Amino acid sequence: MTNDTILVLGDPPKAQRTALEKGLAGVNVIAGNSIEVFEPVAVSAKVVFNWSGSLALSRAVLQLCPNLCWVHSRAAGLERTLCPEIVESSVPLTNGTGVFSSSLGEFVLAAILYFAKDFRRMTRSQEAGRWEPFDVMPISGQTVGIIGYGDIGWAIAERVRPLGMTVLAVKRHPSTLRGAGRIDQIYSPERRIEMLSCCDYVVVAAPLTSETRGMIGKSEFASMKPSAVVINVGRGPVIDEPALISALAEGQIKGAALDVFDQEPLPDGHAFYKLENVLLSPHCADHTPDWHDQAVHFFIAQYERFQKGQELLNVVDKELGY
Repeated sequence: MTNDTILVLGDPPKAQRTALEKGLAGVNVIAGNSIEVFEPVAVSAKVVFNWSGSLALSRAVLQLCPNLCWVHSRAAGLERTLCPEIVESSVPLTNGTGVFSSSLGEFVLAAILYFAKDFRRMTRSQEAGRWEPFDVMPISGQTVGIIGYGDIGWAIAERVRPLGMTVLAVKRHPSTLRGAGRIDQIYSPERRIEMLSCCDYVVVAAPLTSETRGMIGKSEFASMKPSAVVINVGRGPVIDEPALISALAEGQIKGAALDVFDQEPLPDGHAFYKLENVLLSPHCADHTPDWHDQAVHFFIAQYERFQKGQELLNVVDKELGY
């Protein structure tokens, strides 16, 4: 390693901070949550690693770094990193796409089974000491529609297809489709209503951009089957939250499993807490015991590529936002 300076926005846990320093031996690693931490060293920084810093901090730090060569976001989502300064610059931006996809794919499968087998009803009967047999739904032969078929979408398809489920997907650029053999049909975003009308489970895995914000709204819910379940592992605002609440409360759709929300933490008294047909995950569907370690290891591997002049992985199209 060289004596580069890397600015880490946010406060990684002690174990991950130690792993960074060990894996980047000889590199000056500066971590913090305020601009004052970075001001003395920003001029020499070549790399910014946004661990958990705010968008405001990202923007302020980037303006202080005249010699910046690369920016990396720990998360796949770029709401905390993608500011006008980075978009307008020639500095490459990469993200954590793929690092957490497997666990999100597992969460989607769990949510499908949760509603198909009505685990909530089973749990309530068990807690009440009641023996109440009922019919459950198979998932084989059912249709999963994925909004945003990227790495997470691929991980979902990889898990549900072997169980006999039909897989449909909305993708803006079908030419970049991964695992095409697992998809029965691909739709453009303009044809999403057509796809949604066929789905028993709708999985939102799209990044948040100006084009995807509110992408699933009143018209989309109206097109869904009354038995449809919506699962969101992308970003909360991709779904029009008031429209979703209305669809759930009025029985327009069967239910929803949500890992992401417009506002996080979800405020006390929020409507989602009161709806019986909602499964809530506090944005932790990918929080496996080693998720922080995975993020560190990926960044260290990326830095080694950067140092050797090799092509970086997960380079973001800054205009598109993913």
